[in-house]
Amino acid sequence: MASSEDPVQREIHQDWANREYIEVITSSIKKIADFLNSFDMSCRSRLATLNEKLTALERRIEYIEARVTKGETLT
Repeated sequence: MASSEDPVQREIHQDWANREYIEVITSSIKKIADFLNSFDMSCRSRLATLNEKLTALERRIEYIEARVTKGETLT
């Protein structure tokens, strides 16, 4: 009887090993997804800040160009 349980026991142990492996893989994928989402939000925030600064600089350049075109002094 013990010899007939060996293959069943082996299958059970293999099943548990597979489940643990799948759990590790799933957990790793979730961590990667969380990191990528965090990185995305960080990049978007930094790009938005940079865009605001560039817009302000563009406005300032346009203002200075307009004054130069009119012949006004910049002081």
